[in-house]
Amino acid sequence: MSPEFQNLPYLSLNNYFKSKYNHRVQKITVTIPVTCPNKDGTKGRGGCTYCHEGSIPPGNSPDIPLARQVGAGIERGKKRYGSPAKFLVYFQTNTNTYGPPGMLKKLYDEALGFDGVIGLDIGTRPDCADVEILSVLETYTENFPEIWIEYGLQSASEETLKKINRGHGVEDFLNAVKRTKNTGIKIIAHVIIGFPWETKQDYLETVKTAVAAGIDGIKIHPLYIMDGTQMGKEYRKEKFKLLSLEEYVKILADIIEIIPENVVIMRFTAEGDEKKLLAPDYCRPAYKPKIKQMLIDELDKRNSFQGKKLK
Repeated sequence: MSPEFQNLPYLSLNNYFKSKYNHRVQKITVTIPVTCPNKDGTKGRGGCTYCHEGSIPPGNSPDIPLARQVGAGIERGKKRYGSPAKFLVYFQTNTNTYGPPGMLKKLYDEALGFDGVIGLDIGTRPDCADVEILSVLETYTENFPEIWIEYGLQSASEETLKKINRGHGVEDFLNAVKRTKNTGIKIIAHVIIGFPWETKQDYLETVKTAVAAGIDGIKIHPLYIMDGTQMGKEYRKEKFKLLSLEEYVKILADIIEIIPENVVIMRFTAEGDEKKLLAPDYCRPAYKPKIKQMLIDELDKRNSFQGKKLK
């Protein structure tokens, strides 16, 4: 196993940062006033069927000035981890490359203007990252070592992408990765495990598709159902089967075994707002350490680790 794993059977984001910088790099999640093309009518209305208010984190709002969000995040991080901590500003909510490039550049510039910030993580859709916006992000790679873009693939099944109202296809993801390669921008794929009509083979195929495209990091989320979403309405009518915690952990271990050692496992849990979470129970903050330990135990039981099946 790679030394960057540091006693874990996979390459975590924290260990990736520690191996490069020898200290903590903390993400600061921010929200800016952008929407999505499948919300504003360009490609559709209503957004993805599982999406809850664009996934705005508690305490965040597009009405709070960006500088105040970043400043507060740095203050919290330094209190918790000390002054040597560095920061990555994470543009999470909605589609953070969907807007006039000039406006977006101004916001990216503002986030990078704080002492201690070493880069950006831009959450977006693969059909909203054209050459113009990638060129803006590429200009930062000279002076900032961590410029990441996060493409929501979610599934490599065209049927699934239609069912969840994504408004793009697998080819859009593959083309976005191709455009981004060799720019110096690091690429994250975001995938969801647990759509009830998919099988384990479908989940593995999604991850294989992302890996083959040439990603640098991956975020793996279990499907969770929030009240107030289209999927939430469907779930209230008919409680379709979701993966149990034990099933999810076993599939997660299968997935990690086929991810190359150099791809950062940026996360493998999800935490919904407890007041609005319908299911499953393990998608709550309290379960995060438990899922991590269960995954470590499962891989240990198999005498396995990230990338083992590729050897």
